[in-house]
Amino acid sequence: MPGKLFVGNLSFNVVEADLTELCASLNIQAASIKIMRDMELGRSRGFGFIELAPEADMDAAIKELNGKELGGRALTVNEARPPRKREFGGGGPRFGNRPGGGGGNRFGGRDSKRKERERPKRKIQELY
Repeated sequence: MPGKLFVGNLSFNVVEADLTELCASLNIQAASIKIMRDMELGRSRGFGFIELAPEADMDAAIKELNGKELGGRALTVNEARPPRKREFGGGGPRFGNRPGGGGGNRFGGRDSKRKERERPKRKIQELY
């Protein structure tokens, strides 16, 4: 059954070709390999994904790859989980025609308990 593997603890210097070479040397049939990169710096974020070919055995691939050394680091390999659904605030205009932020409250989308807390009243001091 085809699957997707999470590969962690990658060196920042590892590229897709290195991971492809490792899979080929271990006879693991990979359909695609993707190393996640930092958008600003362009370097590896230290993890990636291997999509296995339909005829590849996921359990055998995990056993083969987990703990193997690549770039001076031992790999951590697991079955990839589906990404979590992210919950973002509603947004919408906040002041006039400016684009909105996170949620609809005045704190920019944070779900804080500030509204629910009772705030102490300030004592007004007599100026004269």
